[in-house]
Amino acid sequence: LQDLIGYGGLGVREELEEAFRGQVFASPLVELMVESGRTGKRNGRGYYIYEKGSKPRPDQSILSIVEESKKRSNIMPGGQPISISDGEILEMIFFPVVNEACRVMGEGIVARASDLDIASVLGMGFPNYRGGIVFWADSIGPGYIDASLSKWTETYGNFFRSSRYLEERAKKAIA
Repeated sequence: LQDLIGYGGLGVREELEEAFRGQVFASPLVELMVESGRTGKRNGRGYYIYEKGSKPRPDQSILSIVEESKKRSNIMPGGQPISISDGEILEMIFFPVVNEACRVMGEGIVARASDLDIASVLGMGFPNYRGGIVFWADSIGPGYIDASLSKWTETYGNFFRSSRYLEERAKKAIA
């Protein structure tokens, strides 16, 4: 998708990082792509190589740019890849979404948790049989989610820091 829409969003990224400090993952990948002359379909090189009359094909030379991005963003503790289960991958993707849902509830942006459940099912394709993002999170428990986010904050940084609302819910669940 980035190849198709282009790489002009660097300014927007900076605005989002400033407005939501610590709540967005700041990856240097797009900046490195632009620095290396990759602007996607527009110039024929991005994550894929685009040649007239043929299907886009993956560009293997991007791997060195991805490696540099990983190094700069310090996403691997000690510089080494980690081994995690499928369940941990799912948690590392969705627990920050749950955390953001808690942040939105804590700030009074939504009236009810069920509003977020509906939005997650209809807007982001969250599995409806799970009941929505907040309903699913409640089935797991705020204490477990908060503890997981706290552990990842120590390892990976503030992107995973629990919102105040989630911390309060976790404390109430334990009490």
